[in-house]
Amino acid sequence: MGIKKHLHNSIVAALFIGVGFSSPVWAQTSTDSDRLDQLFEQLLEAEPDTSDRIEGQIVTEWSKSGSAAMDLLYRRGDDALVAGSPEIAVEHFTALVDHAPNFAEGYNGRATAYYQMGLIGPAIDDLRQVLVLEPRHFGAMTGVAVVLEEIGRPKDALEVWQKVEQLAPNNPEVVAMIERLQVQLRGEAL
Repeated sequence: MGIKKHLHNSIVAALFIGVGFSSPVWAQTSTDSDRLDQLFEQLLEAEPDTSDRIEGQIVTEWSKSGSAAMDLLYRRGDDALVAGSPEIAVEHFTALVDHAPNFAEGYNGRATAYYQMGLIGPAIDDLRQVLVLEPRHFGAMTGVAVVLEEIGRPKDALEVWQKVEQLAPNNPEVVAMIERLQVQLRGEAL
């Protein structure tokens, strides 16, 4: 799954949801963390043709809530996004965030729904929370970069894309976005 496809999933037609019925709070185990660390190390060395696969594995790890109830809400939110019902997705993702506040994908899914509804401020707030919980979340960074460019801040967007590139240096889509913005900014400077 490429960065653009992940952006589509994270910002335009996301994944993620789950509902907690009591007080389950998702917490990443050390095994999950070790697996993510290994995948990020692999991503740094990945050839362009394998970076999509590794990014997909990272997204899969992120989407594990550790709770069947949370996973159900996650799927319901994702299904609502895919069906073009971001308002319903917001309800599911909000329930997920309420019951599993440490599960970054709940915020990421809700950010996607807010973005689809044109609510940029709440989307950015949720993307910020994703990055607090998972600073390497290239999907959230990609969402921030897209929003920054949309609101007329291409220089800031470029900085965020460069941070994504530090995580996935051989991803041709990321490189293309950086090059495009660099050309655009050079043109503005003339």
